[in-house]
Amino acid sequence: MEATRLPALSRESLFDMMRAYKTTSLLRAGVELGVFPHLVEPTGVESVAAATGTDPRGLRILLNALAAIKVVEARDRRYRLAPGADELLVPSSGAYVGDMIHVFASDWEWDALKRLPEAVRKGGTVLEEQAETPGYSYWEDFAAYAPVVARPTAGVLADALAAWADDRPALDLLDMACGHGVYGCTVAQRFPQAGIWALDWENVLPFAQEQARRLGVADRMNVIAGDMFEVPLGGPYDLVLITNVLHHFSEERATELLQRARSVLKPDGRLGLVGFTTNDTSPKDDPAPHLFSVLMLAWTSAGEVHSEATYERMLTSAGFDDVRTHGVPSLPFRVVTATPS
Repeated sequence: MEATRLPALSRESLFDMMRAYKTTSLLRAGVELGVFPHLVEPTGVESVAAATGTDPRGLRILLNALAAIKVVEARDRRYRLAPGADELLVPSSGAYVGDMIHVFASDWEWDALKRLPEAVRKGGTVLEEQAETPGYSYWEDFAAYAPVVARPTAGVLADALAAWADDRPALDLLDMACGHGVYGCTVAQRFPQAGIWALDWENVLPFAQEQARRLGVADRMNVIAGDMFEVPLGGPYDLVLITNVLHHFSEERATELLQRARSVLKPDGRLGLVGFTTNDTSPKDDPAPHLFSVLMLAWTSAGEVHSEATYERMLTSAGFDDVRTHGVPSLPFRVVTATPS
Protein backbone atom coordinates (compact mmCIF):
# COMPACT_ATOMS: atom_id res chain seq x y z
CA MET A 1 0.00 0.00 0.00
CA GLU A 2 1.48 3.33 -1.08
CA ALA A 3 2.06 5.87 1.71
CA THR A 4 -0.07 9.00 1.56
CA ARG A 5 2.00 11.97 0.45
CA LEU A 6 1.92 15.33 2.15
CA PRO A 7 -0.08 18.11 0.47
CA ALA A 8 1.98 20.44 -1.69
CA LEU A 9 3.75 23.20 0.21
CA SER A 10 2.33 26.56 -0.79
CA ARG A 11 4.21 29.82 -1.05
CA GLU A 12 1.86 31.32 1.54
CA SER A 13 2.52 28.62 4.13
CA LEU A 14 6.26 28.87 3.53
CA PHE A 15 6.12 32.64 4.05
CA ASP A 16 4.17 32.04 7.27
CA MET A 17 7.07 29.92 8.53
CA MET A 18 9.58 32.59 7.58
CA ARG A 19 7.85 35.27 9.61
CA ALA A 20 6.77 33.12 12.56
CA TYR A 21 9.38 34.85 14.75
CA LYS A 22 7.40 38.07 14.41
CA THR A 23 4.38 36.47 16.06
CA THR A 24 6.60 35.28 18.90
CA SER A 25 8.06 38.77 19.31
CA LEU A 26 4.56 40.25 19.61
CA LEU A 27 3.61 37.87 22.42
CA ARG A 28 6.91 38.44 24.17
CA ALA A 29 6.49 42.22 24.01
CA GLY A 30 2.92 42.02 25.32
CA VAL A 31 3.99 39.90 28.28
CA GLU A 32 7.11 41.92 29.11
CA LEU A 33 5.25 45.24 28.92
CA GLY A 34 2.38 43.95 31.07
CA VAL A 35 -0.19 44.90 28.44
CA PHE A 36 -2.61 41.98 28.66
CA PRO A 37 -4.05 42.52 32.16
CA HIS A 38 -5.29 45.96 31.00
CA LEU A 39 -7.29 44.48 28.11
CA VAL A 40 -9.79 42.35 30.01
CA GLU A 41 -12.42 44.98 29.16
CA PRO A 42 -12.49 47.18 26.01
CA THR A 43 -9.93 49.93 26.59
CA GLY A 44 -8.41 52.77 24.61
CA VAL A 45 -4.73 53.09 23.75
CA GLU A 46 -4.11 56.15 25.92
CA SER A 47 -5.36 54.39 29.06
CA VAL A 48 -3.25 51.28 28.49
CA ALA A 49 -0.21 53.38 27.57
CA ALA A 50 -0.50 55.35 30.82
CA ALA A 51 -0.87 52.17 32.87
CA THR A 52 2.11 50.45 31.25
CA GLY A 53 4.45 53.42 30.80
CA THR A 54 4.57 53.01 27.02
CA ASP A 55 4.39 55.42 24.11
CA PRO A 56 0.80 55.61 22.77
CA ARG A 57 1.89 55.38 19.14
CA GLY A 58 4.17 52.43 19.81
CA LEU A 59 1.47 50.71 21.80
CA ARG A 60 -1.13 51.30 19.08
CA ILE A 61 1.11 49.58 16.54
CA LEU A 62 1.70 46.66 18.92
CA LEU A 63 -2.01 46.25 19.73
CA ASN A 64 -2.99 46.33 16.06
CA ALA A 65 -0.40 43.66 15.33
CA LEU A 66 -1.72 41.55 18.22
CA ALA A 67 -5.17 42.00 16.72
CA ALA A 68 -3.80 40.85 13.38
CA ILE A 69 -2.73 37.54 14.93
CA LYS A 70 -6.08 37.26 16.77
CA VAL A 71 -4.77 37.57 20.33
CA VAL A 72 -6.55 40.91 20.75
CA GLU A 73 -9.83 42.23 19.34
CA ALA A 74 -9.83 45.77 17.88
CA ARG A 75 -13.11 47.66 17.50
CA ASP A 76 -13.95 51.36 17.47
CA ARG A 77 -10.39 52.26 18.54
CA ARG A 78 -10.73 50.14 21.63
CA TYR A 79 -8.96 46.88 22.35
CA ARG A 80 -9.75 43.82 24.42
CA LEU A 81 -8.36 40.30 24.74
CA ALA A 82 -9.71 37.68 22.37
CA PRO A 83 -11.86 34.91 23.91
CA GLY A 84 -9.69 32.60 26.00
CA ALA A 85 -6.77 35.01 26.14
CA ASP A 86 -7.98 36.45 29.45
CA GLU A 87 -7.35 33.05 31.06
CA LEU A 88 -4.02 32.35 29.37
CA LEU A 89 -2.40 35.81 29.38
CA VAL A 90 -3.60 37.51 32.57
CA PRO A 91 -1.29 36.65 35.51
CA SER A 92 -4.08 36.55 38.08
CA SER A 93 -5.75 33.67 36.20
CA GLY A 94 -5.18 30.14 37.42
CA ALA A 95 -4.59 29.07 33.79
CA TYR A 96 -1.92 31.74 33.10
CA VAL A 97 0.91 30.57 30.84
CA GLY A 98 2.24 33.88 29.53
CA ASP A 99 5.54 33.66 31.40
CA MET A 100 6.50 30.60 29.36
CA ILE A 101 7.49 33.09 26.67
CA HIS A 102 10.65 33.63 28.76
CA VAL A 103 11.46 29.94 28.21
CA PHE A 104 10.19 29.30 24.68
CA ALA A 105 11.55 32.58 23.31
CA SER A 106 14.55 33.26 25.52
CA ASP A 107 17.56 35.11 24.16
CA TRP A 108 19.69 32.09 25.08
CA GLU A 109 17.70 29.76 22.83
CA TRP A 110 17.51 32.30 20.03
CA ASP A 111 21.26 32.91 20.17
CA ALA A 112 21.78 29.16 19.81
CA LEU A 113 19.32 28.73 16.95
CA LYS A 114 20.74 31.69 15.01
CA ARG A 115 23.85 29.55 14.64
CA LEU A 116 22.03 26.36 13.70
CA PRO A 117 23.72 26.04 10.27
CA GLU A 118 27.11 25.99 12.01
CA ALA A 119 25.87 23.42 14.51
CA VAL A 120 24.62 21.20 11.70
CA ARG A 121 28.01 21.37 10.00
CA LYS A 122 29.82 20.57 13.26
CA GLY A 123 27.31 18.08 14.70
CA GLY A 124 26.93 20.02 17.96
CA THR A 125 26.92 23.45 19.54
CA VAL A 126 29.37 26.13 18.47
CA LEU A 127 28.59 28.36 21.46
CA GLU A 128 31.15 29.04 24.18
CA GLU A 129 28.36 29.30 26.78
CA GLN A 130 25.53 26.81 26.34
CA ALA A 131 23.18 24.41 28.12
CA GLU A 132 25.98 22.28 29.59
CA THR A 133 27.96 25.23 30.97
CA PRO A 134 28.21 25.09 34.79
CA GLY A 135 25.97 27.68 36.43
CA TYR A 136 24.38 28.71 33.10
CA SER A 137 22.04 31.63 33.80
CA TYR A 138 19.29 30.32 31.52
CA TRP A 139 18.43 27.67 34.10
CA GLU A 140 17.38 30.40 36.52
CA ASP A 141 14.73 31.61 34.05
CA PHE A 142 13.69 28.03 33.35
CA ALA A 143 13.31 27.35 37.07
CA ALA A 144 11.34 30.57 37.55
CA TYR A 145 8.89 30.25 34.66
CA ALA A 146 8.53 26.56 33.66
CA PRO A 147 6.62 25.15 36.69
CA VAL A 148 3.31 25.86 34.95
CA VAL A 149 3.98 23.17 32.32
CA ALA A 150 5.71 20.79 34.74
CA ARG A 151 2.82 20.41 37.18
CA PRO A 152 0.59 18.13 35.06
CA THR A 153 3.55 15.86 34.28
CA ALA A 154 4.56 15.78 37.94
CA GLY A 155 1.05 14.58 38.76
CA VAL A 156 1.38 11.73 36.25
CA LEU A 157 4.74 10.81 37.80
CA ALA A 158 3.29 10.72 41.32
CA ASP A 159 0.38 8.59 40.08
CA ALA A 160 2.77 6.17 38.41
CA LEU A 161 4.66 5.70 41.69
CA ALA A 162 1.63 5.46 43.98
CA ALA A 163 1.13 1.69 44.07
CA TRP A 164 4.78 1.20 45.01
CA ALA A 165 5.23 4.23 47.30
CA ASP A 166 2.01 4.33 49.33
CA ASP A 167 2.97 1.67 51.89
CA ARG A 168 6.67 2.43 52.23
CA PRO A 169 7.50 3.63 55.75
CA ALA A 170 10.07 6.09 54.35
CA LEU A 171 10.78 7.50 50.91
CA ASP A 172 14.18 9.12 50.51
CA LEU A 173 14.18 10.89 47.15
CA LEU A 174 17.11 12.21 45.10
CA ASP A 175 15.99 14.78 42.51
CA MET A 176 18.91 15.10 40.07
CA ALA A 177 19.06 18.34 38.04
CA CYS A 178 15.99 19.36 40.03
CA GLY A 179 15.60 22.80 38.38
CA HIS A 180 12.37 24.36 39.63
CA GLY A 181 11.84 21.41 41.97
CA VAL A 182 8.26 20.71 40.86
CA TYR A 183 8.77 16.99 40.32
CA GLY A 184 10.44 16.18 43.60
CA CYS A 185 8.21 18.50 45.61
CA THR A 186 5.03 17.12 44.03
CA VAL A 187 6.06 13.57 44.91
CA ALA A 188 6.89 14.68 48.46
CA GLN A 189 3.56 16.47 48.75
CA ARG A 190 1.74 13.31 47.63
CA PHE A 191 3.70 11.03 50.00
CA PRO A 192 4.16 12.55 53.47
CA GLN A 193 6.88 10.05 54.39
CA ALA A 194 9.15 11.43 51.65
CA GLY A 195 12.31 13.43 52.17
CA ILE A 196 13.95 15.27 49.24
CA TRP A 197 17.59 15.68 48.33
CA ALA A 198 17.54 18.31 45.55
CA LEU A 199 20.64 18.45 43.32
CA ASP A 200 21.50 21.24 40.89
CA TRP A 201 23.85 24.15 40.34
CA GLU A 202 24.10 26.54 43.26
CA ASN A 203 22.43 29.37 41.31
CA VAL A 204 19.36 27.19 40.60
CA LEU A 205 18.72 25.60 44.00
CA PRO A 206 16.97 28.66 45.52
CA PHE A 207 14.15 28.17 43.00
CA ALA A 208 13.66 24.56 44.12
CA GLN A 209 13.67 25.71 47.74
CA GLU A 210 11.00 28.29 46.94
CA GLN A 211 8.91 25.60 45.26
CA ALA A 212 9.26 23.47 48.37
CA ARG A 213 7.95 26.35 50.48
CA ARG A 214 4.97 26.81 48.15
CA LEU A 215 4.05 23.15 48.32
CA GLY A 216 4.58 22.86 52.06
CA VAL A 217 7.52 20.45 51.98
CA ALA A 218 10.43 22.82 52.75
CA ASP A 219 11.11 21.13 56.08
CA ARG A 220 11.75 17.89 54.18
CA MET A 221 14.16 19.29 51.57
CA ASN A 222 17.95 19.01 51.62
CA VAL A 223 20.14 20.45 48.87
CA ILE A 224 23.23 19.19 47.03
CA ALA A 225 25.07 21.80 44.94
CA GLY A 226 27.28 20.85 42.05
CA ASP A 227 27.77 18.79 38.89
CA MET A 228 25.49 15.73 38.94
CA PHE A 229 28.19 13.70 37.18
CA GLU A 230 30.81 14.47 39.85
CA VAL A 231 29.33 15.62 43.18
CA PRO A 232 28.91 12.94 45.88
CA LEU A 233 25.28 11.83 45.76
CA GLY A 234 24.85 10.40 49.23
CA GLY A 235 22.15 7.78 49.63
CA PRO A 236 21.08 5.10 49.35
CA TYR A 237 17.71 6.35 48.11
CA ASP A 238 14.32 4.80 47.64
CA LEU A 239 13.66 6.93 44.56
CA VAL A 240 15.85 8.81 42.09
CA LEU A 241 14.30 11.31 39.68
CA ILE A 242 15.99 12.47 36.47
CA THR A 243 13.65 14.88 34.72
CA ASN A 244 14.06 16.66 31.38
CA VAL A 245 17.80 16.29 31.23
CA LEU A 246 18.85 13.08 29.44
CA HIS A 247 18.24 14.74 26.06
CA HIS A 248 21.17 17.06 26.81
CA PHE A 249 23.61 14.20 26.37
CA SER A 250 24.67 11.47 23.99
CA GLU A 251 23.42 7.94 24.62
CA GLU A 252 26.75 7.06 26.22
CA ARG A 253 26.81 10.07 28.53
CA ALA A 254 23.15 9.64 29.48
CA THR A 255 23.83 5.99 30.29
CA GLU A 256 26.65 7.10 32.57
CA LEU A 257 24.20 9.32 34.48
CA LEU A 258 21.72 6.45 34.77
CA GLN A 259 24.50 4.25 36.13
CA ARG A 260 25.21 6.89 38.80
CA ALA A 261 21.54 6.86 39.72
CA ARG A 262 21.54 3.06 39.89
CA SER A 263 24.57 3.10 42.21
CA VAL A 264 22.70 5.04 44.92
CA LEU A 265 19.34 3.25 44.68
CA LYS A 266 18.18 0.71 47.23
CA PRO A 267 17.63 -2.80 45.78
CA ASP A 268 13.84 -2.32 45.90
CA GLY A 269 13.99 1.33 44.82
CA ARG A 270 12.60 3.06 41.76
CA LEU A 271 13.86 5.35 39.04
CA GLY A 272 11.57 8.05 37.64
CA LEU A 273 12.33 9.79 34.35
CA VAL A 274 10.57 12.61 32.53
CA GLY A 275 11.36 13.80 29.04
CA PHE A 276 10.66 13.79 25.35
CA THR A 277 11.00 10.56 23.38
CA THR A 278 10.73 9.74 19.71
CA ASN A 279 9.21 6.55 18.31
CA ASP A 280 8.34 5.00 14.97
CA THR A 281 5.66 7.63 14.33
CA SER A 282 6.36 9.94 11.41
CA PRO A 283 7.84 13.29 12.54
CA LYS A 284 4.86 15.07 10.97
CA ASP A 285 2.53 13.20 13.35
CA ASP A 286 4.65 13.78 16.48
CA PRO A 287 6.58 16.98 15.75
CA ALA A 288 7.44 18.26 19.25
CA PRO A 289 10.38 15.95 20.06
CA HIS A 290 11.97 16.46 16.64
CA LEU A 291 11.73 20.24 16.91
CA PHE A 292 13.19 20.06 20.41
CA SER A 293 16.07 17.94 19.10
CA VAL A 294 17.06 20.87 16.89
CA LEU A 295 17.55 23.01 19.99
CA MET A 296 19.67 20.27 21.56
CA LEU A 297 21.81 20.14 18.41
CA ALA A 298 22.39 23.89 18.58
CA TRP A 299 22.76 24.09 22.35
CA THR A 300 24.68 20.99 23.50
CA SER A 301 27.76 19.07 22.44
CA ALA A 302 25.99 15.80 21.61
CA GLY A 303 22.40 15.96 22.87
CA GLU A 304 19.21 14.99 21.10
CA VAL A 305 15.80 13.57 21.96
CA HIS A 306 16.31 9.83 22.35
CA SER A 307 13.98 7.20 20.97
CA GLU A 308 11.97 4.83 23.13
CA ALA A 309 14.27 2.03 21.93
CA THR A 310 17.32 4.06 23.02
CA TYR A 311 15.78 4.55 26.47
CA GLU A 312 15.26 0.80 26.76
CA ARG A 313 18.86 0.20 25.73
CA MET A 314 20.28 2.82 28.11
CA LEU A 315 18.24 1.59 31.06
CA THR A 316 19.18 -2.04 30.46
CA SER A 317 22.86 -1.12 30.18
CA ALA A 318 22.66 0.92 33.40
CA GLY A 319 21.14 -1.98 35.37
CA PHE A 320 17.38 -1.41 35.21
CA ASP A 321 14.41 -3.46 34.13
CA ASP A 322 10.59 -3.39 34.35
CA VAL A 323 10.59 -0.24 32.24
CA ARG A 324 7.15 1.36 32.01
CA THR A 325 6.17 4.40 29.95
CA HIS A 326 3.27 6.71 30.76
CA GLY A 327 1.88 9.44 28.49
CA VAL A 328 0.94 12.91 29.69
CA PRO A 329 -2.43 14.18 28.39
CA SER A 330 -2.11 17.21 26.08
CA LEU A 331 1.67 17.45 26.57
CA PRO A 332 4.50 15.89 24.54
CA PHE A 333 6.34 14.46 27.56
CA ARG A 334 6.68 10.85 28.66
CA VAL A 335 7.06 9.57 32.21
CA VAL A 336 9.21 6.46 32.54
CA THR A 337 9.65 4.31 35.63
CA ALA A 338 12.12 1.45 36.11
CA THR A 339 13.42 -0.85 38.84
CA PRO A 340 16.98 -1.99 39.58
CA SER A 341 17.81 -5.34 37.95
